[in-house]
Amino acid sequence: MSTTSSSMVSFSEPEVMVKHNITAPLIVVSNRLPFVLHKNKDGSLSRKASAGGLVTAVAPVVIDCGGLWIGWSGIHTKEPLEHIPESDPDDKAPTAGLLSKQVSVYIPEQQFDDFYNGCCNGTFWPLFHSMPDRAVFKAHTWEAYCNVNKQFANSTLDALRKSIKELDEQEKYETCPVVWIHDYQLLVAATTVRQVVEEEKLRCKLAFFLHIPFPSWDIMRLFPWDDEILQGMLACDMVGFHIEDYCLNFIDCCSRRLGCRVDRNNMLVELAGRTVHIKALPIGIPFDRFVQLAETTPKFLKLAESEKIILGVDRLDYTKGLVHRILAFERLLEKYPEHVENVTLLQISVPSRTDVREYRQLKEEMDQLVGRINGRFSMPNWSPIRYIYGGVTQEQLAAFYRDSAVALVTPLRDGMNLVAKEYVACQIKDPGVLILSPFAGAGGMMHEALVVNPYEIDKAAETIHRALHMPLDEREVRMKQLRHREQQMDVNHWMSSFLATVGAVNNDNDDDPLSTKMTPLTLDDFDQYLNNHIDTICKLSLILDYDGTLAPLTSHPDLAIMPEETKRVLERLSNMPDVNIAIISGRSLENVKRMVGLDQLTYAGSHGIEILHPDGTKFVHPVPFEYAEKLRQLVHDLEKEVGHSGAWVEHKGVLLTFHYRETPAHQRDYIVKRACEIFINAGFEPHEAHMAIEAKPPVKWDQGRACIHILRTMYGADWSERVRIVYAGLKQRWQLYLELPARSEWIRLLL
Repeated sequence: MSTTSSSMVSFSEPEVMVKHNITAPLIVVSNRLPFVLHKNKDGSLSRKASAGGLVTAVAPVVIDCGGLWIGWSGIHTKEPLEHIPESDPDDKAPTAGLLSKQVSVYIPEQQFDDFYNGCCNGTFWPLFHSMPDRAVFKAHTWEAYCNVNKQFANSTLDALRKSIKELDEQEKYETCPVVWIHDYQLLVAATTVRQVVEEEKLRCKLAFFLHIPFPSWDIMRLFPWDDEILQGMLACDMVGFHIEDYCLNFIDCCSRRLGCRVDRNNMLVELAGRTVHIKALPIGIPFDRFVQLAETTPKFLKLAESEKIILGVDRLDYTKGLVHRILAFERLLEKYPEHVENVTLLQISVPSRTDVREYRQLKEEMDQLVGRINGRFSMPNWSPIRYIYGGVTQEQLAAFYRDSAVALVTPLRDGMNLVAKEYVACQIKDPGVLILSPFAGAGGMMHEALVVNPYEIDKAAETIHRALHMPLDEREVRMKQLRHREQQMDVNHWMSSFLATVGAVNNDNDDDPLSTKMTPLTLDDFDQYLNNHIDTICKLSLILDYDGTLAPLTSHPDLAIMPEETKRVLERLSNMPDVNIAIISGRSLENVKRMVGLDQLTYAGSHGIEILHPDGTKFVHPVPFEYAEKLRQLVHDLEKEVGHSGAWVEHKGVLLTFHYRETPAHQRDYIVKRACEIFINAGFEPHEAHMAIEAKPPVKWDQGRACIHILRTMYGADWSERVRIVYAGLKQRWQLYLELPARSEWIRLLL
């Protein structure tokens, strides 16, 4: 995000609202609301405008379509906020039209600290910026992160239900609200939203945009819960990044960590039968606003006639390469003494996370470095570095941009970096030169800039020298191209591109852009996958479901008979010396063994609570004794209250399944909801099955853990190095096996 978001902002006149012809309500979800709340002396709340291109572009769209913005208020309160104040009548900011119905998410202060300072900034910020040595992995901060994301998800679902209700009242039954989740603070919020949307059959399109880099597989795999991050993002219909490199990194992680089928050419990822669209959407700036500021703002810098300014504008953060930049400037003065007394580095460092030791140390290092260089090179009427530690107004910033001969934008890693774009917008006459790091997202797009590796101090000094001596005609050609591109691809273009990508604007083509699916998997594709997966050294373990996999789904479990040909194939496979087969089912152990009828297989009934190995040994995961009586009472309560209209109860030993396939459609919602309430009141966990709900005792055991137990029993503790796994089962079940990918290589066939 742009560093200007940390500067002071004033809006002297209303922003020009760009109409996007949006056809659906937009629900924006971000860590912070698009304005800052303040508590007044009398205890009342007031709000002030926030800066930044995101707010400038998105807020008018939310206002125009009657949408909602969901986020944290920015202040800690003992109780959730009942309402958000209206904007001041004199407020001319883009957010002024956002009414008080915007949703504030309540986060207790300690939980917020673990979530934001602990996980977001202590883990994800350095990790996603490819600085894993600075990342800290703590289970309790990850837990806080997940809990806060669930709170955001629940607030989002409330807003979505309200939006759908309003659409239905207007008889707009085909209109689909768009939920747009933003940035690394909310990577797993969509998991809960997707689950509830599918359970309640809510209509919506889910989208996500990441404003920071997405790391390569080698970096991402260091995070202990990386699979949950990837699944959370893939719960959306569309995932957006700044540049194509980040898209490809994400796709690679999905392929290698989750085993997803991917299409790199068309930027598609397939997960559990859903196709997720991956899109590069480079964010821009409010270009015209910066041009206007540059044209109207007076000079703030008092310069000698021959003096030139080199400008750096950054948040004080270790990703920005500030120390490297200062050292490169020092090398410039050493190698090219002609610049002494003629060139000044103006470095603006906006304070950031001043309560964190690492950031305080960076400030101390910068203070000492600037002091040493100024002490070394200063003259009576000249100091080489002017260092501003603090925020500046947008008017001052625009003037600094306009009047600087060179802009040094040299982060060690950055998602996009809007400072480079803002500098270009303000070059309205006698253009300067942009020096840009290849490790910023903008580095791969702003080709006319001088690109330099910030780690190469000598090369950086040479590049600055070249920029200071660049002739006017070359500067004009470079800047003309840069300005043209940034004016075309401004923040409103970014907003329009997103809306078009999710099909939320009027167009001549009625097709939904998100309707494109990956091509079906052919037998040749499968042969190629399998040949690449299986080698002659490793053994093969087949993990199979029964219902819907070995046997068809039927109206009654007793009718699900496995075809004889399937049985013969299983028998042939089981006789191969390097192949082992395990069938894991929600049926009771005795029932699934009887339905298959082969002795040389491993059977796991009741979703793995009971396991029978081919040699006759048996494993039973302990279930609290009192649940046997609770289960009998549960059967009685279910049959009494909801055991009608075609619904019936199947008792399966330690488990129970409530079937409603034959229940009339108009009665299902009530019966399912009531059955779940009965399950929960009895102390059981309800789990959705195919036209049924399963009740499981609250034990920390599932099919994934049962699978690991089976593999360890068959092959020993080093099974992950000796076995290739093929899982075939219903797509609703695959998430139960997510402990496996990090420890072994496997293929999933989701039916």
